[in-house]
Amino acid sequence: MKTVNSVYIDGKFETPHGTEKAAIISPLDRQPIASIVYADQTDTEKAIQAASKALVTYSKTTATQRSQYLIAIHDEILKRIDDLIDVTIREYGAPRERAKWANLIAATTFADQAKVLGTYAFTTTVNESTVIREAIGVAALFTPWNATAGAIALKVAAALAAGCTIVLKPSEFCPWQAEIIMECIDAAGLPAGVVNMVNGHGEVITEAIMQSAAVTKISFTGSTLVGKILAKRAVDTMKRLTLELGGKSANIILEDADLSIAIPMALQAAFMNNGQACIAGTRLFIPASKKDEIEALLIKAADTFTVGDPRQGDFKLGPLANQRQYDRIQQYIQIGIDEGATLLAGGLGHPEELSAGYYAKPTVFIGVNNQMRIAREEIFGPVLSVITYNSEQEAIDMANDSDYGLMAYISSGNHTHATELARELKSGRILINTLKHDPLAPFGGYKHSGIGRENGLIGLEEFLEIKTVIG
Repeated sequence: MKTVNSVYIDGKFETPHGTEKAAIISPLDRQPIASIVYADQTDTEKAIQAASKALVTYSKTTATQRSQYLIAIHDEILKRIDDLIDVTIREYGAPRERAKWANLIAATTFADQAKVLGTYAFTTTVNESTVIREAIGVAALFTPWNATAGAIALKVAAALAAGCTIVLKPSEFCPWQAEIIMECIDAAGLPAGVVNMVNGHGEVITEAIMQSAAVTKISFTGSTLVGKILAKRAVDTMKRLTLELGGKSANIILEDADLSIAIPMALQAAFMNNGQACIAGTRLFIPASKKDEIEALLIKAADTFTVGDPRQGDFKLGPLANQRQYDRIQQYIQIGIDEGATLLAGGLGHPEELSAGYYAKPTVFIGVNNQMRIAREEIFGPVLSVITYNSEQEAIDMANDSDYGLMAYISSGNHTHATELARELKSGRILINTLKHDPLAPFGGYKHSGIGRENGLIGLEEFLEIKTVIG
């Protein structure tokens, strides 16, 4: 069985100081596919030291040099794309098309950041002053299990472009994918110590990072609960923060929307990435006047969202990531039933003949109101809540009546009008009649969905400090 490398420090993979072992269980069939020895606090302190040492010279490299490193990483990821797709399926359970798209995005993120870097002015003149933007320092990057390669790329590319050095803490639940990305970074020939990885329990790795005055930047993607803990602790050493947290995204279908397009798109927005997406459109607001018509279309469209082992067919959904996720989704489906919502599709238990893995039924609730738990809490699985509205203003008000504000969706036959409504939504990104991703546009959330933005130019600036020189 494969042993996954959990530690990459000062330019090489090495045996961790930590001794705790864990099996990596495939969600496809609950069978072990690899093992890992977790990194510990000693490994983390060593990684911080390596990053601090490398910062002295790397922060002084030119934009051209850093662009070359970014392109080299892009090229190395493309060489390993088949390996990444295979492991993303085996370790995480992603459908094949999703696994391919997500890993290609990881590669192109590095190339896109190189483009941004090529035109970015690190020194500008403001009135009588010279304004200098320089690397913020050693950046600790925390990435989630539901988008391993893409999240690593998003943070690492921006930090490298800015001239920062890195301590990467990927999720311990998908370490094999993280190992391949680190192998690509290693093959790209960056100076030793510029990128370091420690993979272990979050509370263990975090303790060393938060205590260290040498770490001056935290970039975290994950739950709102953990993000708030990090934010409170960051104040002690005045670490800068970027937090990309949870979501409970609203999807508003307007009266003039083409329902033959909007309804399948709404289900795709809710069930993307096996429902395990912070941007999932899990609150669907529909006009009360079209309730019966939309319900019939939802039933028909839901039947097309097939579930199965991605190795055995072109299914739209694979399994959930692990037993904890499966149990969580079952609990929320039961909560929805207990709250009085009506099941339109899906429900409790495994789909037929899929009990071997962590497969769940893509579920649609109707008769939901915006105060139910299934409409307010982030479920992080394939569960959609359908809520009726009587006026556009009511739809906007309910959409904004949420702790979260990461993503929102609007379907309309009038793009100009939809754009006007988008201005009223308290959300960091709003998609109108599309599910497209723009990798250069800012991404992040309002309210409890986070602090700061990632992607492109603004993502680069999250890793820069500003210095004004007058004289």
